[in-house]
Amino acid sequence: MRNLTTILLFFLISLAASAADRYETRRDISYTEKTDSYSRERLKLDVHYPVGVSGKPVIVWFHGGGLTGGNKEIPGELKEQGFVVIAPNYRLIPNVGVNECIDDAAEAVAWAMDNAEKYGGDPDQLFVSGHSAGGFLTSMVGLDKKRLERYDKDADSIAGLIPFSGQVITHFSDRKSKGIGELTPYVDSNSPLFNIRKDAPPYIIITGDAERELYGRYEENLYMWRMMKLIGHPDVRIYKLDGYNHGEMCHPAQKILKDEVKRITSERQR
Repeated sequence: MRNLTTILLFFLISLAASAADRYETRRDISYTEKTDSYSRERLKLDVHYPVGVSGKPVIVWFHGGGLTGGNKEIPGELKEQGFVVIAPNYRLIPNVGVNECIDDAAEAVAWAMDNAEKYGGDPDQLFVSGHSAGGFLTSMVGLDKKRLERYDKDADSIAGLIPFSGQVITHFSDRKSKGIGELTPYVDSNSPLFNIRKDAPPYIIITGDAERELYGRYEENLYMWRMMKLIGHPDVRIYKLDGYNHGEMCHPAQKILKDEVKRITSERQR
């Protein structure tokens, strides 16, 4: 009888562990209140989440593509890692302007804040990240507080901002629409650098190799890091991935993302 009880107990523990480790992905969930046809078609997101659990960190992941292309994706390195991962699409230039791209990103983050718990996530441990154009959107949503205020959310409730090789001056696609060249430095209110503040969420910058990055992206972000330090931000870091170009850096950077999510989550729980 004792052996039977032990076997049954082991089976139940194994079953519970198996259930906790099971993940599902829901696709093409509309997150917008906008009613025009392009918005209704484009503004959807995917959610990858562990089944039967709660209180997991949430990562909102914005795709790259220069604000002119690309589609939502769940990075393979983030799947089945103990996170709820939310991957939104956003409208693209030239169909809309840069302000609309940023507004879509803000609306997606607001949706994540409201809905994370339904998928086992903790809205108090919500991180925003993305590569290239997605990194730009990450910074704009978290640094320019009026973007989320439009949706009655406080950007300071974001647990951390972790942009991968994002523009911090005015985005080159936005500059192009103004007749400004890709190599001409330009900073206006639609740039992360314009919106630096010391009370922003933890800000973790990741770039590729200085010699292989796109348009001096490392130096641009290094200046951003320095300005955030000078303004008094208490938790700003920069990582440079030597040997990796703009596209390649996205994969090794995922480990830094995961490590930083765990670090910040642990510090917030102390």
